Amino acid sequence: MKNFILIILLLLRITAIKAQIPEVRLPIKGDLHFISPEPIQYVDISNKNIEGNIALPNVLRLRYKDSITTDAIVTIAGEKFIAQYYLSPVIATGTQIIEIRPPDTRPLDIAGIGLSQPQLKQLAYKIFCDKPGKIRQTQAFGLRARLNNIYTAGDYIFLDLSYKNKTNLRYDIDSFRFKIDDKKVTKATNVQSIEIKPELALFDVPAFSKSYRNIFVLKKLSFPGNKVLNIELSEKQLSGRVITLSIRYKDVLDADTVPD
Repeated sequence: MKNFILIILLLLRITAIKAQIPEVRLPIKGDLHFISPEPIQYVDISNKNIEGNIALPNVLRLRYKDSITTDAIVTIAGEKFIAQYYLSPVIATGTQIIEIRPPDTRPLDIAGIGLSQPQLKQLAYKIFCDKPGKIRQTQAFGLRARLNNIYTAGDYIFLDLSYKNKTNLRYDIDSFRFKIDDKKVTKATNVQSIEIKPELALFDVPAFSKSYRNIFVLKKLSFPGNKVLNIELSEKQLSGRVITLSIRYKDVLDADTVPD
């Protein structure tokens, strides 16, 4: 009698859980792919007989390890959301795809995360569609580097950069480096350079012949008046051309908000 009551309670609990979260069928002999709108940060699977791996930053793949198939709950967390799904076996093969939709998620407020990658990319696209301005520029080796605009959104700085190649030699990009350096360097000075890694580059372009434009996103920063933010573009070849564009802190302070 006691075991019967426990079984009834377990069935009631399972029914309650299934009513609260979306149910997804996991093929007995196949894969189930969850497509996330953001890079996946965390995954928990309640059943040890189900294995999973993050095939791509926003793709979670699940499958049964062997012929033992039981129900389970999978928890998926992105940068700004968390979602749960009730997994139940289905006699099927092949691959099934489930897109994580906003109604199936709950928002997360994690300190230090800020805007998600899709949100940053959306804002960067808005800036790219805006008309380029002209805040600061420099020239070297037949190249012209220009800071078109600076925008801010929350704890982020958006840099709208463009380059013009006035030569007939294609420019193969080796790297972009963002560094805070001393404005004036003398031999008697201990040079301190702080490199900053961008949170996002809107486009991944390996080379350009005549013109190049991109939006780079940095976390909010501050530096004293005797230092500058240097943006260094270098070429791949041994005798590669390097051009450095210097941005003053005043330029950052005068930044506008992202256009609507």
